[in-house]
Amino acid sequence: MSGLVSGGDPVRGVARGEAPVPLSVLDLATVGVEDSPSDALAATTELAQRVEELGFHRMWVAEHHGMPGIASSSPAVVIAHLAASTRTLRLGSGGVMLPNHAPLVVAEQFGTLQALHPGRIDLGVGRAPGTDQATARALRRTEGPLSAEDFPQQLGELIAFLDDDFPLDHPYAGVQSVPHGPLPPVWLLGSSGFSAQLAGALGLPFAFAHHFSAQNTLPALELYRESFQPSEVLDEPYSMIGVQAVAADTDEEALDIIRPVALSMLKLRQGAPGKQPTRQQARDYPYTDLDRAFVDHWLADAVHGNPDTVRAGLDELRDRTGADELMLTANLPDAATKLRSFDLIAKSYRMT
Repeated sequence: MSGLVSGGDPVRGVARGEAPVPLSVLDLATVGVEDSPSDALAATTELAQRVEELGFHRMWVAEHHGMPGIASSSPAVVIAHLAASTRTLRLGSGGVMLPNHAPLVVAEQFGTLQALHPGRIDLGVGRAPGTDQATARALRRTEGPLSAEDFPQQLGELIAFLDDDFPLDHPYAGVQSVPHGPLPPVWLLGSSGFSAQLAGALGLPFAFAHHFSAQNTLPALELYRESFQPSEVLDEPYSMIGVQAVAADTDEEALDIIRPVALSMLKLRQGAPGKQPTRQQARDYPYTDLDRAFVDHWLADAVHGNPDTVRAGLDELRDRTGADELMLTANLPDAATKLRSFDLIAKSYRMT
């Protein structure tokens, strides 16, 4: 039996060419030390147009706050621009961090996007703040303790607003999300078992952040499949994993390209996020032994190399995890380098 996500996305379809599963793209609008946010968002727009031409299935943008190296703080705004700049590519959020927002606001934003671009919008939802605690408090306008424990209730409200399906005795039963129409597909995002189990119980598609929580990938996917209950949305589990993937002409060049991304992640873990360093800065950085251990571990979980190396790595990852879709991300600020990476990957799968 094949699954069908509400909103009409045939998630069992396969990208053009020889890819064993659909290949998609996640972008963060990465800002380099030599770039402005405008440069980063222009590069994201160019990327959307290019991956549409190459035959990638969908492209999502992430929500992060208070990070100078990431310009995608407002997914709905970015998605609207990308949708107006493309013709057929599915676009969505990877994801909206629901605890930062009133569910009705999210329902209205994505209802508007769906009305403007019918059948092309995905709503990926996560429960992490996507930022530090102080910024999260500013977003939520609360001084109380921050917790994700209310996430199932918030998600239920969001879906009910989208579906106009509150019980008659619910306080919001008379509240309408406008514009209202066909639902955008709702995905749950996660990097641990919580959202995996919830997605399974609700019969929703599940996207796992393998690119920054690789050690939890297999346990989370197993939990999702064990917890899955058929629903009006899906009749069997559908999982997608995000993976950092960079291709270049040689393995050595790809390593040089991706090393600044690893350094950026190191600085984030050290509580000092900033714009992404250049390749030369990554080469010259005074790594401690602990720093090098972190970088080496992070690089081991990424897929990088020449096109054949990357294809072999992606195929192995898909076989090992059983993922139904791979969402590739390359947090590179240089637009030309990023575009070439996706060109090489698409060529290796004969997608064009």
